[in-house]
Amino acid sequence: LMPLPSSFWTVEAATAFVVQHRADPSLAAVPQVPDSIYFVLPRAAERLFGFSEISYRIPSVLLMGIALFIVGRLAARLITPAAAWFAVFACLAIPQFDYFAADARPYALGICVTAASLYFLVDWLDTAHWRPALLFLLFAALLWRVQLVFWAFYPVFLIYTIVRLPLSRTQHTTTRVRWIHGLLIYCLLALALLPVAWDSIGLLRNGSTHNFAPMPGLRLLLLTVPWESIALCAGLAWLTGQFLKWRFQKPASLGALALIAVWWLWMPLCLFAFSRVTGVVLYVQRYFSLALPGAALAATAAAACWLPPARWKQASAVLAIAALITAGSWQVLWPLHAEDNWRDASSLEDLAAQEPDTPVLAVSPFVEAQPPAWTPDYHLPGFLYAPLLFYPVRGRVYPFPFVRSQSAEQYAADLLRDTLLSRTRFIVYGAGRNANPWVLWFSSRPELAGWTHIANGAQAVEFVVFEKPGFQPAL
Repeated sequence: LMPLPSSFWTVEAATAFVVQHRADPSLAAVPQVPDSIYFVLPRAAERLFGFSEISYRIPSVLLMGIALFIVGRLAARLITPAAAWFAVFACLAIPQFDYFAADARPYALGICVTAASLYFLVDWLDTAHWRPALLFLLFAALLWRVQLVFWAFYPVFLIYTIVRLPLSRTQHTTTRVRWIHGLLIYCLLALALLPVAWDSIGLLRNGSTHNFAPMPGLRLLLLTVPWESIALCAGLAWLTGQFLKWRFQKPASLGALALIAVWWLWMPLCLFAFSRVTGVVLYVQRYFSLALPGAALAATAAAACWLPPARWKQASAVLAIAALITAGSWQVLWPLHAEDNWRDASSLEDLAAQEPDTPVLAVSPFVEAQPPAWTPDYHLPGFLYAPLLFYPVRGRVYPFPFVRSQSAEQYAADLLRDTLLSRTRFIVYGAGRNANPWVLWFSSRPELAGWTHIANGAQAVEFVVFEKPGFQPAL
């Protein structure tokens, strides 16, 4: 809750742009973005509470609360009735889970819809009632419409169903779901997803042009798959069990363990393999955020092997305290939600510019800011410069692309010759990793020999002031 008032990060500014300018022509560069059903929620929040960082993030907080409730119910159903609170605090102990709860992006909605889909899938396979089957169908059909990359989660539904149906008969459970019933539901789901699948295939043709992350390797896979909470919970439960002489407890059923395992591991492994095979890099942690509740349930299932039924409440309380201590940002009262603090950078740039017409070379933080979507006469404000709309800068803004290219460097050379050399100062402004190549380019130009350039420090959002010799630095 404490980071809610902090600055939008780059892609949250894109959320605000889509909400307020949903018909803007600049969105043609990212046709997949405005199609998400998520944008209905911040739009409604703005109508109710006005425009602010807090109002845009409130839907994610509420959705994550609903997701926690569903995860607790699933833990009680799949593992043991006493494990619900433990699973809830296992979620809260994962830093990324808390991050997405305060993020004005579709990931909290995706987590909530995923948890609801799996809950009703489990309920349907347990009871054979049609109501949970139809609710599973509804939520599963919504998931891909939340974020196009969530296509990777759908095999989880199918894998669990294929594992679960034969087990229902061998374990003499009360379910009467037959293969023909499962086939009917999945055929209906496929029909519901056909329009989204068609759009996704069209975007995949140019998918590599949207790559903004490096190709993942095995080391990155091991570092990003959420496993720390599982090792911690299992290790502490085992050590406590050894010390207190607890007996090994009966683990969850095979079907429950299969669901938890694929919920935890499938999506990161799928996106890793997809990125390596196709060259379209989708291995980004927020894209497999749907796996986080699966990691929490895996930690709960691991702890269940040693925790006696009478000790779940105490273990949940210990986990809650540990999560609060380790996941909290105790060094500041109002921690930032993300490192790219456009609000503070805008304020500092305003002081550095000094004059209302100081040239500001704004480097777009979005990978789509490349020809042909980007041109030197790109109309501002536009989606590719969304942070500038909500955190404006002082000066005359000249749009610069995401990466340097021959045509972009020619544009910069012309701007330097015709405009910048006649001024006492100009500013390069943007996200650090994108602005720095342009800072290096300008600092190496012979026309600027003797000019000074001063940065505002190693910040995620950076501006560098170039000043002509004989003038006092602006910073």
